[in-house]
Amino acid sequence: MSVAFAGNSTMSPSREAGPLRVMIVDDSVVIRGLISRWIGAEHDMEVAASLRTGLEAVNQLERINPDVAVLDIEMPELDGISALPQLLAKKRDLVIIMASTLTRRNAEISFKALSLGAADYIPKPESTRETSAADIFHHDLIQKIRHLGARLRRKPAVSSPPLAPASPAAPLARAPVVARPAAPAPAAHAPSSGLLSTRPFSTQAPKVLLIGSSTGGPQALMALVTELGPVIDRFPVLITQHMPPTFTTILAEHLARSSRKPAAEAVDGEPVKPGRIYLAPGGKHMRVVRSGAEAAIALDDGPAVNFCKPAVDPLFTSAIDVWHGNILSVILTGMGSDGMRGGKDIVAAGGSVIAQDEASSVVWGMPGAAANAGICAAILPLNQIGAKVNRLFAGDRT
Repeated sequence: MSVAFAGNSTMSPSREAGPLRVMIVDDSVVIRGLISRWIGAEHDMEVAASLRTGLEAVNQLERINPDVAVLDIEMPELDGISALPQLLAKKRDLVIIMASTLTRRNAEISFKALSLGAADYIPKPESTRETSAADIFHHDLIQKIRHLGARLRRKPAVSSPPLAPASPAAPLARAPVVARPAAPAPAAHAPSSGLLSTRPFSTQAPKVLLIGSSTGGPQALMALVTELGPVIDRFPVLITQHMPPTFTTILAEHLARSSRKPAAEAVDGEPVKPGRIYLAPGGKHMRVVRSGAEAAIALDDGPAVNFCKPAVDPLFTSAIDVWHGNILSVILTGMGSDGMRGGKDIVAAGGSVIAQDEASSVVWGMPGAAANAGICAAILPLNQIGAKVNRLFAGDRT
């Protein structure tokens, strides 16, 4: 996705066929070489250029005409956050993935980059000699390039309504223009509302709200929590966003500012109470357990689930032992199918699932998997989910 800047792009439109052309921009020759080898091994993408600075990328963009750019944050001459708007001004449909090491400063810059039109971010390992870290970086980067680049093979972008900022300090409050990514089409749409509803909502009153999200999730979450004040005041809200450590710390701070409610990374053993947003910390699975008469957080340092840690399925499935069928879960934009199996379990226990629709999703992987599994009571545009959630917690069962 990318921000639509004023004026016309000077670049030719992206090609409809052929491999995705990827421009790598990083001052580390090791990282450039590593990414180049990975991309070269994929049948559906190719290295369009390997550059050392943001200035080179801006100056050579017209000649290279890439589909996707992997853009480092810290570079000489022109850093990534300064190069980003210049690149998008020249080619507004360019998919830009920000790459940075896991420092708080770089995490903050990555969040700012999302508000300026970057499609996504990816954390770079501290050392490429760490095999497991390099493997995760390899897998995640290739998947992000492939899925975010898939929009270049789809129809023109569909605009989402701008998100109202919670405060001047919350840079994620502005939503970029998003495009329809490659994903299976829904089975059917209601002719009047354009919504797919495969099953009725549960007749059991929800007592907890669970949310799962991935690619595009920070922007979607920022929009959604601004509308959930009445729910947060009376019920606990638990969120799993695919995101590394440090990034989740900052996301929790943004969610607190946007919702004007307490929001923080969950702490192992803490009680789960109404009036708070609990965010799964990066690198840990968040589960819920029964502790006496209360529910409590249980953080799990086990292996990745669905290639993710934290993952959505552990949260969804564990909540059933605490709240049984009194659960409302929401699956937002993201790659893969995480949340679908946990959503099936919630529905089997008597709860309900809402999925974000394809048009408002950055990637319709996770919500699309739930929709096509037939477990959703509704598939809604992002700007309609908050109102529906409020109505359901207020007693509406339709």
